[in-house]
Amino acid sequence: MPLYGLMQDRPLLISSLIEHAARFHPDVDIVSRLPEGGTHRTTWAGIRRDACRIAHALKQLGVGEGERVGTLAWNSHRHLSMYFGVSGAGSVLHTVNPRLFAEQIEYIVNHAEDQVLFFDITFAPLVEKLAPKLKTVRSYVAMSSREHMPAIDVPQLLCWDELLDAQPDEFTWPEFDERLASSLCYTSGTTGNPKGVLYSHRSTVLHSLMELAPDTFGLNSAETVMLIVPMFHANAWGTPYAAAMVGTRLVLPGPHLDGKSVHELMAQEKVTFSQGVPTVWLMLFQYLDAHPELDPKALGLKRVGIGGAAVSRAMLERFEQQFGAEVVQGWGMTETSPIGVVSKLLPRHAGLDEEALTQVKLKQGRGVWGVDLKLVDDAGEVQRWDGVSRGHLRVRGPWIASGYFKGEGGSPIDEDGFFSTGDVATIDPDGYLQLVDRAKDVIKSGGEWISSIDVENAAMGHPAVAEAAIIGVAHPKWQERPLLIVVPRAGHVVDRASILDFLAARVAKWWLPDDVVFVSELPHTATGKLLKTKLREQFRHHVLPTA
Repeated sequence: MPLYGLMQDRPLLISSLIEHAARFHPDVDIVSRLPEGGTHRTTWAGIRRDACRIAHALKQLGVGEGERVGTLAWNSHRHLSMYFGVSGAGSVLHTVNPRLFAEQIEYIVNHAEDQVLFFDITFAPLVEKLAPKLKTVRSYVAMSSREHMPAIDVPQLLCWDELLDAQPDEFTWPEFDERLASSLCYTSGTTGNPKGVLYSHRSTVLHSLMELAPDTFGLNSAETVMLIVPMFHANAWGTPYAAAMVGTRLVLPGPHLDGKSVHELMAQEKVTFSQGVPTVWLMLFQYLDAHPELDPKALGLKRVGIGGAAVSRAMLERFEQQFGAEVVQGWGMTETSPIGVVSKLLPRHAGLDEEALTQVKLKQGRGVWGVDLKLVDDAGEVQRWDGVSRGHLRVRGPWIASGYFKGEGGSPIDEDGFFSTGDVATIDPDGYLQLVDRAKDVIKSGGEWISSIDVENAAMGHPAVAEAAIIGVAHPKWQERPLLIVVPRAGHVVDRASILDFLAARVAKWWLPDDVVFVSELPHTATGKLLKTKLREQFRHHVLPTA
């Protein structure tokens, strides 16, 4: 007969996070730059008050348990309060990515069956355009004061301030099964329609706990975190929830993500840790390049969290040498909540020379508790963790998706319960994952794989290269050969020969691109990743000089 422990069984609910923050860290600042201009300051106690008001407002608007509430919003105190108010009330927060095409936004709002759509005034023209096509949305809430209300023609248009001011400051959070849905986030839909990933209260709370571990992001009450990763992208990597767990001071930049704005806000608020995708950091670098009188070390930035794309050596070294900041790289995806692996050094690395240490840091990271990793070949055979054997990456764990909302796309799970990520990777004996490529982006030359990530990162080390992408182009002998597409840094002159000479000492000879082309900018997905489908279409007729 089994013997059960005598422990209290309390459900893991998102409402417990905001209650903890307001009780134990009530006066800690939450700083926001607003879309309408100006800076807003509140506290964790103020976020709880607004979350309670939101919960009451949803009841008033007829939103029931499990029904979806959409947001088209930047990172701000308003969006933060919705993270807790919507889910805490038992409804499902659907954070819509405003960077998607209008047709994709229409699709996912209808697919999610959002009942109410909250939006920042930045997106008022988009909302007006889409409203006649949104079949289930009954009310629209402009996240604004009355004086900034947009003059748009949408049904049942409400004002955020007026709606919340009419509600009580206290709300009794319901208790329910921790496995119920809490939030919904759609993939960026680079192939086909976006698919919905439906998080639960349990998965969110467990994921948040791992963000606090020193071997991951180590969030704590002494930090001032500037959250640049969007709150509409995989729940801002779970940081809003983890920050509430420990009362972290948050700085939310709103829509102001240009280099100048990011630098000024970091300096003004004495930010110690910031999280964002590489494209944002490139904009910050460009601003600093244009203002050599500014000393990056003066910011006092201690750590930088980077995800969404592999960190280049050039970016790693610039943060370490010019900012004096530690780079914490991670790999994950919307379907992994998103933490899958995080790059932190082990004690045994203390004796490594600088070059060997850099090679470890450039790997995406080691698995964290709760995430199992597996590599398989095309036939499904498990590959060794030797740092050389490549395979398709699969993951499983309590915050990994088991399927997509409404069953779209079929089952992504194998017979052992592992989720197929679509990435090709290696794992070394210490458990460090290194991405080789997205499976669909791998270049197969003469039957061998070329890692576009490695070549791109090497190219980014060239002093005249701002950004680089590599794709496979048809070749009569080798099937495919690599074409390198480069965005030069402002004020620099660079040519094909200098790029190839630079790469020759840094990548295998047969990995060298057969050609180099220069462009003013590269296309990116709505989550900041290189949009290689567009590049392949753009250069599909490119004739290589070796063909």
